[in-house]
Amino acid sequence: MYLDSAKKQELFAKYGKSNTDTGSPEAQISLFSYRISHLTEHLKSNKKDYNTERSLRRLVGKRRRLLDYLIANDIERYRAIIKELGIRK
Repeated sequence: MYLDSAKKQELFAKYGKSNTDTGSPEAQISLFSYRISHLTEHLKSNKKDYNTERSLRRLVGKRRRLLDYLIANDIERYRAIIKELGIRK
């Protein structure tokens, strides 16, 4: 599988407070971004995979809601995570 527990812990350690910090918005946004990039690559070669396309849209929406939450509560954390991940609005 493309996303094993070691990769998740690495993402959580890099963007969260620790490698077991799964609840912070930054950790969740980084995990969603990783999954979004994987699904995007899959869809480039499988254009008619509509179930994956739907899953990708749902992930993008979840990430957007988390980013909106960060904007409302702490704009500095939002700017930091956007800069680190290279996400554009």
